Amino acid sequence: MAPRRKPPADPLEWLNRAKSNLSRAKADIRLSDVYLEDLCFDAQQAAEKAVKAVLIHLGVRFPYVHDLVELLTLVEENGEVVPTPVKEAGRLTRFAIVSRYPGLTEPVTREEYEKALRIAEVVVEWVDNLLTRKP
Repeated sequence: MAPRRKPPADPLEWLNRAKSNLSRAKADIRLSDVYLEDLCFDAQQAAEKAVKAVLIHLGVRFPYVHDLVELLTLVEENGEVVPTPVKEAGRLTRFAIVSRYPGLTEPVTREEYEKALRIAEVVVEWVDNLLTRKP
């Protein structure tokens, strides 16, 4: 069941959307009609929306870009320490655009997909803990 929607300026709404993308990224990859590239796109989107939730939480206007390194740098420039495992999210940026279109890159392997999923999970968990102040 989908969470109750919050106003778009609420960082928790962005986190909810990140969690939604993460759930889609965890789709059953045994389904024959699902491309791993599409699941990696959802993993990237989960991380991106989660990082943007932090920026909203910090009161920072952010550019509408997909570059997770740029977004995480903005988080750090505004006083939030970004743990090293979260910085791995920069690896997901490539899934934002190029991998979504046929023929622009090699197909994603299962290993690449699993790595992308793990990174997205780390980012979303970090943001969830940060916004809800879990230890």
